[in-house]
Amino acid sequence: MQLIVDNREQAPLDFAAYPCTVQAGTLDVGDYSLSGLEHMVAVERKSIPDLVACVTRERARFERELARARGLELFAVVIEGSLDDVRGHNYRSQTKPHAVLQSLTAWTIRYGVTWIWAGSPAGAAYFTYWTLEKYAAEAQKRLRAIVAAVNGSDIIPATKTPENAA
Repeated sequence: MQLIVDNREQAPLDFAAYPCTVQAGTLDVGDYSLSGLEHMVAVERKSIPDLVACVTRERARFERELARARGLELFAVVIEGSLDDVRGHNYRSQTKPHAVLQSLTAWTIRYGVTWIWAGSPAGAAYFTYWTLEKYAAEAQKRLRAIVAAVNGSDIIPATKTPENAA
């Protein structure tokens, strides 16, 4: 599997522990995607300070990104922190935790965003890799079903690997 990391990502996640290659590229939405599927799936990475900035001073820019992401089949935001970090106001902004969380809730409904509280950069790499891997596996199943429906048989052989066994 080949991951694309947006070339504007300042400190890319470390995927050395995962069976993939990583290539820099320009993404219209998000920080990470799959090679060839950039128009279908993306993952955005946020630290807690970045997340709070997206709710406050960078809100208009971030909402434009969420609006662009609405056209994707899957858009997830992987947060390098915990819900308790926000609830406990473990950030510098004066913005109240309730306001931050209510913005995320509204954006879930308005834009269909999936929020993943990963806890750390290592957790963010884990959830980013596995979100993209599971998306690719499901897309492959859909493609097999389409080919079978059109041709009356499955001409794309199913392969079982440790990555798509679950």
